[in-house]
Amino acid sequence: MIEIHLAKPDLSTVDEAFLQTAVERTLKFLKQTEMDITLRLTDDEEMQQLNQTFRGEDKTTDVLSFNQDSLDPETGRTYLGDIVISLPLAEKQAAAQGHSLTAECAFLAIHGTLHLLGYDHDEPAEKEAMWSLQDQIFSEISKIKEAR
Repeated sequence: MIEIHLAKPDLSTVDEAFLQTAVERTLKFLKQTEMDITLRLTDDEEMQQLNQTFRGEDKTTDVLSFNQDSLDPETGRTYLGDIVISLPLAEKQAAAQGHSLTAECAFLAIHGTLHLLGYDHDEPAEKEAMWSLQDQIFSEISKIKEAR
């Protein structure tokens, strides 16, 4: 199950169903379907606080992932963790890339899910592998969005 939370009600300008599809398709692509994730859409202020607290960087960022990787004894499913996306920063990036806010948030949700699954981009080979997966999954879900 993918849960989406809005930090503030006025942040609801994104197609939440499409974000859910992005996360679900990422899990399915990597054959990790029995996992639950929470996706939080927030503002730059909260994101800066989270980035400072958990990464020691006093600035906003586009996406953060917090791995939990714990088994829910009631459902038998793994709670993989939380993904937090800054909508203001995503909006700026979407404008720079020439696509919608929803598309940018979907891309960031894919990125965050890959981090929860253990992918990283610190080393050039890791980055190449992660970017390749992101692009493949984003391309697949973009076709779904166009078909709607």
